[in-house]
Amino acid sequence: MDFVEELRPTSSCSTNFGGQGSTAHQPFLYDNPKAFPLSSLAKKQPTVLVICGPDQNGSIGLVCARHLRMYEYEPTIYHPQRSSQSLHQDFTVQCEKMDIPSLSYLPTEVQLINDAYNLVIDAMMGPDADCANLREPYPGILVTLKQIKIPIASVDVPSGWDVEEPSQDGINPEVLISLTAPKKCAISFSGKHFLAGRFLPYDIQKKYDLNLPDYPGTDCLIEL
Repeated sequence: MDFVEELRPTSSCSTNFGGQGSTAHQPFLYDNPKAFPLSSLAKKQPTVLVICGPDQNGSIGLVCARHLRMYEYEPTIYHPQRSSQSLHQDFTVQCEKMDIPSLSYLPTEVQLINDAYNLVIDAMMGPDADCANLREPYPGILVTLKQIKIPIASVDVPSGWDVEEPSQDGINPEVLISLTAPKKCAISFSGKHFLAGRFLPYDIQKKYDLNLPDYPGTDCLIEL
């Protein structure tokens, strides 16, 4: 059993900026206001656009939207292709029950997004995505995201990046929230970088020679 399979499906990590894995929803979202506290937002309304993909990163995005609402942000979800997985569907229902609105399409007029939202949460692709074989609508979404002026916060792996290395075809987020351990592509990331997790068993950390930081107090999120 290799490293990825050993952690599937509940967590994902890597060896000191390691490789690809599979990630379930993570508790980092409780600490999300550390990256963009309400007081730091440029607009009067604390609007956030959460873009969710069909796989596990999309599920994390749905959890993120729910927690943002709990912290008095005003999230809107864009979820172009919904998953048939029961967990994904459950998270979707939870967001609907919390009256979190969803977009039926993503405006191609970039200024509309800039004017309507303070930031974008990129939970579209993640470490399992095959960026060389993307199908619509995702290439079109990437084109739009590369043009917007408001900040982007990416979950685990910026959309369009290979998990092993950054991609010139991907987006350029201001914030990256790595889950469990940074992936290799994060080595060259120059923005604000957070690590979420502290729940990885010590035997796994030792087996794969992980060098993870110490989290302060009871925090599940640390800035690197």
